[in-house]
Amino acid sequence: MYGIALDLGTSGFRLQLINLINKNAIKTVMTMRHPLPGGNVIDHLGFAIQVGEKNANKIMVHTILKMFNELHIPFDAITKIAVCGNPIQLSLFQNIEIRDLAYAGKNMQRRLGIETVERGLKIYTGRDIFGPDSGLDECEIIVLPSIEHEIGADALAMMVKTDFVEQDEVAIVTDYGTNAEMALKVGDRIITCSAAAGPSIEGQGIKCGMLASPGAISDVNEENGFWRITVLDENMQPGKGDLIDPETGVIVEDGELQSKGITGTGVISAISLAINSGMVAKLPELPKGRLILGERVTLTDEDFAEAGKAIGAIRAAHLTLLIESGVKYEDLKYMYMSGASGTYVDAEKGRKIGLAPAFCNNIVQFGNTSLELAKDVILGNYELDEIVSLADRIKADHIMLASNDVFKNIYACELAYWTEGMPYEMYNMFLESYGMPALPDINMIPTVEKRVNRDIEDSGYQGLKIIRDLDMLIEEESSGCMQCRMCERECPEKAIHVVPKDGHVYVDYTAHLCLGMSCKRCIGVCPVKAINYREIKAISPGDLTAV
Repeated sequence: MYGIALDLGTSGFRLQLINLINKNAIKTVMTMRHPLPGGNVIDHLGFAIQVGEKNANKIMVHTILKMFNELHIPFDAITKIAVCGNPIQLSLFQNIEIRDLAYAGKNMQRRLGIETVERGLKIYTGRDIFGPDSGLDECEIIVLPSIEHEIGADALAMMVKTDFVEQDEVAIVTDYGTNAEMALKVGDRIITCSAAAGPSIEGQGIKCGMLASPGAISDVNEENGFWRITVLDENMQPGKGDLIDPETGVIVEDGELQSKGITGTGVISAISLAINSGMVAKLPELPKGRLILGERVTLTDEDFAEAGKAIGAIRAAHLTLLIESGVKYEDLKYMYMSGASGTYVDAEKGRKIGLAPAFCNNIVQFGNTSLELAKDVILGNYELDEIVSLADRIKADHIMLASNDVFKNIYACELAYWTEGMPYEMYNMFLESYGMPALPDINMIPTVEKRVNRDIEDSGYQGLKIIRDLDMLIEEESSGCMQCRMCERECPEKAIHVVPKDGHVYVDYTAHLCLGMSCKRCIGVCPVKAINYREIKAISPGDLTAV
């Protein structure tokens, strides 16, 4: 008898197979990217609304079944699945109404006839989610509850699986990722928000970026005037990489591990080292426009600016929580960091560039709390009524950052700092002109406690399987297409292909590579407007063979 803990993250999916008899983890499977087009929840939501929730659901379900196949067990032996994620991911997984998540205004919802959906604990059978031919007919699927409309089960997980809920001191918890959920606790009051930081925080959207996986640069440190690269090994443990001159690319000493790319924590580490060593005189301008971290890994000015937008969004959100709640900067005592980026990042380097509040006394790093909470449910460490009670108890005030003036003003300063080279002194001057306190000069070093070494501490005795290539396509007929293939050349991810078929011309987008609603460069470059990214259907390789 097997159970599966499933984390539907914005940057990718992670699951763990668990033996329900001896309660041991057997195997962990993860995807390198989210199967839907786009790099954040807004992209995923926009895609689902534009091309249909059923298409989005089909792509997600197909991907999850592909992950199940990597477990190499009979599906009818899987008796229980617990699912955690944010409200958008869980809604798409359940194939339920999502428009109430897209349109926050009540008047707009009334005009469209949208009713707010109750997103509490839900229990399904495998047939309900995966269909009658999946072999999962009698499997119990538990979808963990959201705390409120905008606050998902993943936010519940980060509060419950850290010390945050029990903390008496003023504390912030943040699940660092593409959609950075965070909460501030002041006494019995909890205030939450969610910063759409973008995929660069996890290594995506960076030229040589990748999710945390074997071969990824996870850290960079100064050594004898050069940079020592830290690379994750096959067991996701940090190992010794090359000693390199980042300005020339000369390898001074070969390391034990070779890098394939750089994850978000490596990017943060490189940015912090470059800024604090004086290498960068003005952001985001690097010496000769790039840093060389390996034979195949470079960071460019554009990468620095992209990562800076994400770091800036998170710092602006942290400050917004404190200012809107009336908490003085110096009253913040604890910072809890969770998620893959929160686990692997060097907390002190991150603090120096704003990823965690510089004025916080104590930083505690946790792993993937969403997967851990789902695993707890599978193992019976939490009864379902206890989970519901926890969600009901943690009733939080929520700040919608998109409409919050404090956040808008701070983030404008962040953009100017990271992309235009605005001096730090001017940043503070603008904060004060907006009626907000300037950031204090901090010389103290906080206490950093790392509770885990990996975001998934126990990946099981069969280890970790990473799925890099997902095989779902989205397709639309391209009426009037001249087959000039300008769209193929324009696509930054090489996701689009023009396909003549049965006397018609179609464009096929590889779903997980496509940047989705926030890109549409293929549409803009088409000289005859033959594609519009609207009349789209989802197809799998099996469907293609039948065409």
